[in-house]
Amino acid sequence: MLAPYTTMGLGGPARWFARCTSVEEVRASLLFAQGEGFPVQVFSGGSNIIFADEGFDGLVLNVALRSFREKESSDKADLIVGAGEPWDRVVVRAAEKGWGGIECLSGIPGSTGGTPVQNVGAYGQDVGETLTSLRALDRRTLTEREFSRNECGFGYRESRFKGPDAGLFIITEVRFRLTRNMQPEIRYPELARELDARGVAERLTPADVRSAVLALRRKKSMVVDAADANSRSVGSFFTNPVVTKTFLEEKLKGLPIPAYPAPGGIKLSAAWLVEHAGFPKGFRAGGAGISEHHALAIVNRGGKTSDVMGLAGEIEEAVERKFGIRLAREPVVVRYKPGKEQTA
Repeated sequence: MLAPYTTMGLGGPARWFARCTSVEEVRASLLFAQGEGFPVQVFSGGSNIIFADEGFDGLVLNVALRSFREKESSDKADLIVGAGEPWDRVVVRAAEKGWGGIECLSGIPGSTGGTPVQNVGAYGQDVGETLTSLRALDRRTLTEREFSRNECGFGYRESRFKGPDAGLFIITEVRFRLTRNMQPEIRYPELARELDARGVAERLTPADVRSAVLALRRKKSMVVDAADANSRSVGSFFTNPVVTKTFLEEKLKGLPIPAYPAPGGIKLSAAWLVEHAGFPKGFRAGGAGISEHHALAIVNRGGKTSDVMGLAGEIEEAVERKFGIRLAREPVVVRYKPGKEQTA
C-alpha cells in the first residue's frame, strides 16, 4: 500500500515499488519499467503527493538519495544535499551551524529534491533564493545534467520542473549557498511579532528563527505529528492566487481580503477565499475535512482519496462562483488509467 509513504495517508497498492538509494538504481528501475511497458510515478518524501484509492498499476519509484557535503568560506557556506534527504534535516544542520537563508523553511515536510520543483516557500523565504544549482537525471536519455538557478525557471510556487518540463527530470542533488555570521532578515509580519514576543528580535540567530517558525507551524498543525490528526494533510492544498490590480478593484472592491504585492500583480489569501466561500476551519465532509487550525489544509479524516478530492472540487467551484477565481492545487494527484500516467 502507498498510503504509509505519504503524509496524507492515502493510496492503494503499487504494482511495483522501487526504493532507489543511488543514481544507478534510479536508472536501472527506469530501464526495467521501460522494458516491461509500465508507467512510472516518481516521489520522495510523500508530503506533496496523493495516490488514488485504486493504487498505481505501474512502477512507483521512491528517490532515497542521501548525502551531505559542505564547503565554507569567510562569509558563505555551500551545502550540497542528496535529493532524498528529509528537508527539515537540512534546515536543522544549517541552523546549528549558524548558516542563514533557509531558517524560515523549518518544519516543512518532504524531501530536499522536492523543494525546487514548486519553489517551496514560507514566512518570507523560498528555496529559489539560496539554491545555486541542482543535478537531475533526464528520463529520456538517462544522463545527468546540471541546472543553474537561472535555468530552473523559479516563480511563485513554480519551476520548470513543475511547468514545461514536468515529469522529464528526476532531481538527484541540490546545492545551496547560505550566509555566515549575519543576522537573519525577517520579512513576514506574523513571524516578526512572534520573535518580538520572545524578546530576541534585536539579536537574532537562524536557530531563534527556526524555533519561532516551528512554534507558529505547530499552532496551525503544519508540522507532521502522528498525535495531531490535523496534520494528516499535504500542507496547503491551494496556492495563493495572483490577480491584477484591475481585477482586485473591479471584482473584489470593498472586500477585506488580505492582499500583498507580488511579481505579476497582487497576491490574495487563498485561506480567506476558502473560508468565505463556506468552508471554515473544522469543516467536515464524509472522510475529509478542513484542518481545525488552517483553512488551506484539507485533512484525511479516515476516508479515501475520493473524499479528499471531492471536497477539493467543491471548494474550487464555490470559490470560483463567489469570487471569480479558480484556485490552483499544490499537491500532485496521481490517477492512473490504462495506457497513460496522469497528474492533476
